[in-house]
Amino acid sequence: MNNSSCPRLDFGFAGRFLPSVFILVFIIGLVANGWGLKSLLHNWKKLGNVNVFILNLGLTDILYLLTLPFLMVYHFKGSKWIFGDTFCKITRFCFNLNLYGSIGFLTCISVYRYLAIVHPMRVMGRITVTHSVGISVMVWLLVSVQSLPDMFYSKTSGNNTEKCHDTTSSIYVEDYLKYSFGWTVTGFCIPFLITLGCYGHVIVVLCRTNTTDKVLKRRSLKLLLILILLFSVCYIPYHVLKNLSLWSRVLSKQKICREWFNGVYIAKQISRGLVCLNSALNPLVYLHVSEDIPARLRRLLQRARQMSSRLFMSNSASVAMAQITDEA
Repeated sequence: MNNSSCPRLDFGFAGRFLPSVFILVFIIGLVANGWGLKSLLHNWKKLGNVNVFILNLGLTDILYLLTLPFLMVYHFKGSKWIFGDTFCKITRFCFNLNLYGSIGFLTCISVYRYLAIVHPMRVMGRITVTHSVGISVMVWLLVSVQSLPDMFYSKTSGNNTEKCHDTTSSIYVEDYLKYSFGWTVTGFCIPFLITLGCYGHVIVVLCRTNTTDKVLKRRSLKLLLILILLFSVCYIPYHVLKNLSLWSRVLSKQKICREWFNGVYIAKQISRGLVCLNSALNPLVYLHVSEDIPARLRRLLQRARQMSSRLFMSNSASVAMAQITDEA
């Protein structure tokens, strides 16, 4: 296919799709993460090894959620960025910290759960909160180092400073594709394989051991399902489509056109919406790792049911009294 017959990309799709996703994620994510962090800080003295990673997981979510209002304005204004090039780069940097920080801390949680279940006697008492804090600092540093080169790529299109690309402009797209591919391997593929290996071994051990606590087995299986959901819905589609979209831009720059360019562009925008859902789905990890939060949630639900029952009884009594009065 020659360049003159290249299919037009539906650039307006992002503006129609992403704002509604951002609003939903902002509301749910802020409430869920705020409540989860409050519960963890309230029980700081009980903070265990894994809960240190949960705390950092929540902080990565809050950091990204605070940038969503600016992205909403950007898309509501027809993809016109009014906050300056520097803040555009900071916003994209916060997204990367959230994405790869979440993957990193989920990997740490998986490794700790693996050690606690498969090798409990070897690690009992040897891994302290201090170790968890040190590992968390290393995760932050590693993710920052991986994300920092992205800050040096142009986020605008030439003289058009109204754009705020999530990758880079077409001028540097070839170099960015190489950087993105290496970033995908180190920031996503390797942690994903570690997480998969840890929980694969955990499930094998739990299924073979009949004496294993049934509650522990059930919670481990639920956490595995949550991680599968996060990786399948949020992380895998985004990384595949991000690199495929960059490749299509490289081909287009080389005057090579394909019919699937527009489909990949639309799919990539959908994956951008899905990947930000991790900030709203991560609190599910709180429920199945922290021992205190599920109990607090059950108490809140119980109180809500009691209030609903009392309200229903009160309304029923009022209706009954009204009927008696009418009959009288």
